[in-house]
Amino acid sequence: MTENPGELVEQAVERSLLLIETWPAWDGQPLTSDDGRIYTPHKAVRRIADHIVDHLAEVEALLAGVPTQPDNWQASAYTAQADLAPFTAEDLREAQQRLRRLGRTFALRYAAVEPAEWDKDRSPNWTLRQIAEHLTESEWYADQVGDLRTAGRS
Repeated sequence: MTENPGELVEQAVERSLLLIETWPAWDGQPLTSDDGRIYTPHKAVRRIADHIVDHLAEVEALLAGVPTQPDNWQASAYTAQADLAPFTAEDLREAQQRLRRLGRTFALRYAAVEPAEWDKDRSPNWTLRQIAEHLTESEWYADQVGDLRTAGRS
């Protein structure tokens, strides 16, 4: 168990990367989630990164005492042409670098403030702890593609 809730984001990134490491085996066929949205390895990586960036921007605004920027992204409803590209070993390395840096930045940001800030009431927004806990749900995007070594894909 970690004391710094920002470290939960780093841990979630590492759990996601365990699945992402299998994605160079992707056969190029988009996968459909239970709610009918389309996912590919590139889209899942993009959504994990975007989710962290979105909440990092929220944390910065809350700590600065300014309004948060409205979220107008299409998020998972949008599948870009680039999301359909093959997922290569090079893409894996880029995803590892990008996601690990984002997770670490989140943890370091939390480490830079007094622990009392983590649970400070920021109504109508969540506390910083709640934001970090919410970001562990980013693993859901990786789950939509899954472990392609065990999926029988080639």
